[in-house]
Amino acid sequence: MHCHILPRVDDGSKSIEESLWMLKKEYDDGVRHIILTPHFRYEMFETPREKLEERFEELKALAEKELPSDLSLHLGCEIHTSMDMDECLKAGRRLTMAGSRYVLAEFSGNDIKLYIRERVEKLLMSGYKPILAHVERYRVIRDDPAFLAELRNQGAYVQVNADTISGRDGLGARWFAKKLMKDDLIDFVGTDGHNSKDRSPEMGKCVRQMVKVMGEEYARRVLIDNPADIIRG
Repeated sequence: MHCHILPRVDDGSKSIEESLWMLKKEYDDGVRHIILTPHFRYEMFETPREKLEERFEELKALAEKELPSDLSLHLGCEIHTSMDMDECLKAGRRLTMAGSRYVLAEFSGNDIKLYIRERVEKLLMSGYKPILAHVERYRVIRDDPAFLAELRNQGAYVQVNADTISGRDGLGARWFAKKLMKDDLIDFVGTDGHNSKDRSPEMGKCVRQMVKVMGEEYARRVLIDNPADIIRG
């Protein structure tokens, strides 16, 4: 429910061929539903919604020919937060997650608590369900996990990257992810896969670590049951 597999729209996949490789990698790791979440960020990634939808339909049509029929693709967006974020969502200029009320919201690593709290509250007041993208990257959350619990109690959801859990991003990141799992502060996990090389999707390694630390029931809830709620709307 967080990846950059849609080709030629952001810093993710550079070609249809690379996208198909990444989809096959996800499938081989056991994934059966994928929400593609290209970036939107002012002055960096501003691909219009219409272009995203066009590229999505192209990739979906090819995937139906090249990959097993039980792989389902859905379109979303990783939206870098801004002051007009909720207005853009209401106007239909930004994509929610698979047509639901869930919104994958990205912050900058050094954003302060006040800004994060205000953006979360504004989305909630507008009727959306904010998912905080890769929370392990935000300094204020690493320094104060209680702040993450506060945001979650307000109604936000928490997403952590698969490479953080598996240890691919380092032992410190894996330790932090383990703490979040033990404190039951993770709602979703995404590969955040960007390419077929240094940032390939690696859900399989993550699953094994989650089962080792928390057991199969926990892994099923976070990796299957929770994201199914997004797809069901």
